[in-house]
Amino acid sequence: MLVAVFAALLVLLFIGLPIFVALGGLSLALLLVGNTPGISVAQVAIDKLNSETIMAVPFFVIAAQFMERGGIAKSLIDLAEAWLGWLRGGLALTCVGATTIFAAVSGSSVATALAMATILVPAMLARGYDRPFAVGVVGASGTLGILIPPSIILVIYGLIAEASIPRLFLAGIIPGLLQGLLFAIFILVYAQRRKLPRSAAPGLSEFLRANMAALPAIVIPVVIFVGIYGGYATIAEAAGLAAFLSILVSLTVYRGCGLRDVVPITAVAMRRSAAIIMIVVAALLFGHWLTETRMPARLVEFVTTIDLKAWQFLLIMSLVMLVLGMVLEGLSIVLITVPLILPLLRQFDIDPVHYAIIVVINIEIAMLTPPVGLNLFVLSSVSRAPLSEVIRGILPFLGLMMLLLLAVTFVPSLSLLLPDLVLD
Repeated sequence: MLVAVFAALLVLLFIGLPIFVALGGLSLALLLVGNTPGISVAQVAIDKLNSETIMAVPFFVIAAQFMERGGIAKSLIDLAEAWLGWLRGGLALTCVGATTIFAAVSGSSVATALAMATILVPAMLARGYDRPFAVGVVGASGTLGILIPPSIILVIYGLIAEASIPRLFLAGIIPGLLQGLLFAIFILVYAQRRKLPRSAAPGLSEFLRANMAALPAIVIPVVIFVGIYGGYATIAEAAGLAAFLSILVSLTVYRGCGLRDVVPITAVAMRRSAAIIMIVVAALLFGHWLTETRMPARLVEFVTTIDLKAWQFLLIMSLVMLVLGMVLEGLSIVLITVPLILPLLRQFDIDPVHYAIIVVINIEIAMLTPPVGLNLFVLSSVSRAPLSEVIRGILPFLGLMMLLLLAVTFVPSLSLLLPDLVLD
């Protein structure tokens, strides 16, 4: 039965139906065929959406939009270049550094990749970097947008799995910084071998000017983290504050957009938020159907009979998600698989927070794998490079991300150390 349902869902997606239509329509049909009253279906959706967690999504999306359009990204790039640009391959290192900071507010991989690619790909090409390497650096670094907190994917995971959002955010910090470090080491080695250009070290006044100019942008993630972990704000309140500060800084400090742009940019963010929330509703109905039919319980019983080990289960799920990532976008993977495997996490005594980071790294990889990798198409569009060239530039970074996935899978403390230190 479950195999037939997943097959039907994949068919609906392959024929071009949006994920919320395919998953929502299928879930609704399954519930109604199972004699679930229509009023109960509506009540399930309303009850699940009556959550402060879901309120954070539109605010984080608004913050990401204004960071992308309001000049904040350029200030962060100037800051990173002041610190790293004098090294060989410094512009590529600047990309990793600026993306790490940008990701601390945007929460979106695509928004991060687009903001960085628009500025950095032309700059790297102008300085003699080969195009595959330039787009590979930007595309791979852009995936940090969903690993470095706050992450929209982690917010949605927390809603579905009923996991602590502050714990999830803390869990992404060490793996995110480790990913950035792996990229930086590779870039340094590559730069030495290829004799990539380096910029002159900035003078003291220029260095200080870049740091002071970026200070308003840096304040945004600092305020978010102090608000959440200092106990001054909830997740939704911190997200609202991030949106407000992003708009304020964009309008008054960097002036990348004007008052007349506020409504159109906010409208784009609202459309994207509405799409995310509709997909979440569809996933919640699907999870309710799974519970009603006892599918997760049956899966637990089956896994128990084959005596699977926890590490084997994690490797199998990573393989499943990597395959799904070739045909589905990341949010769909979370919403389809998480409701089904939550009971298995309890069975194997796997911390849902640890599993969340494994899921996110798999989704990062999915963002860079054809034929549906969204970051690939963003980079191809911005750089006007053929998709095959973008994929060639991404491959070394994919290998590093696979290495990170294995490290996080087999060393849970990489994701659990900070949550346990700060919140326990």
